[in-house]
Amino acid sequence: MFEKVLFPTDFSEYAQKNLECIGEIPGVKEVLLLHVVDATYPSKRGWRHGPHTENANIRLEEQREHLESLGLKARAKVDVITSGDVPLTILDTANEENVSLIVLGARGKGIIGSRLLGGVSTNVMRHAKTNVLTMRYKFTESLDGRPLEKFCQRIFSKVLLPTDFSKPSMDALSFMRDMEGIHEVVLEHVVSRGETEEEIEASVSEAKKKLEDIGQEFSSKGIIAKTHVHVGDPPVEINSAAEEEDVSLIAMSRHGKGWFREMLVGSTTYDVVRNAKRPVLIVKTK
Repeated sequence: MFEKVLFPTDFSEYAQKNLECIGEIPGVKEVLLLHVVDATYPSKRGWRHGPHTENANIRLEEQREHLESLGLKARAKVDVITSGDVPLTILDTANEENVSLIVLGARGKGIIGSRLLGGVSTNVMRHAKTNVLTMRYKFTESLDGRPLEKFCQRIFSKVLLPTDFSKPSMDALSFMRDMEGIHEVVLEHVVSRGETEEEIEASVSEAKKKLEDIGQEFSSKGIIAKTHVHVGDPPVEINSAAEEEDVSLIAMSRHGKGWFREMLVGSTTYDVVRNAKRPVLIVKTK
């Protein structure tokens, strides 16, 4: 399903945790490790990026060996740029290598707050022409106070699938229905418009019937399917449902209804990713 994966890294602790999850991605066979050295501006000691590049090569080689020990084919690449920017370099590499998935951390070394989406991740997510998996982690503490990582094992085991019944979102559902490794899905629709109570109730009733039909399609594949219809703001309700259902992943299309009015990634998808506490897969659709 995702045979060739691009994994950009800044070597932060957060990026290292993402690397540990690569083996959980369905169908992965090859991983391209990428670190971009930004030489478009001088460092504190002047135009000296050689040590940084040498260190990056060493660290990527260690990561490459780790992935190969898991039975994956892996390559490592350090790209030194003197013009452009890091997100553009990642996107160019993804296009040149024809990868099927880009795996991003929601934050890196430049973190300001745990719920903010990093600038590199934001730009890659919004411009990518392929599937993008943005990782998030929820931490709990052990008895001695050390953080325990919760979301790494079986990322695709229980998936929240929001849909507005548009063509792109239905294509994303079809894509996920054929994916291996999914045990359970939660189908979610949010009614966000309605002039009267009667109109809202009619929309809720219609949505429930559509979700039930979609749920039967997943059930025919041996996947447990639950359905939810909520009323409110879509990004808020989607992330709330993800928490209530304790899903391992949110998967949704880049665009929904009115996609022709939205540049790049649709506003609902972007807002979900920006505020999610779970990994989010943005599915490329036609």
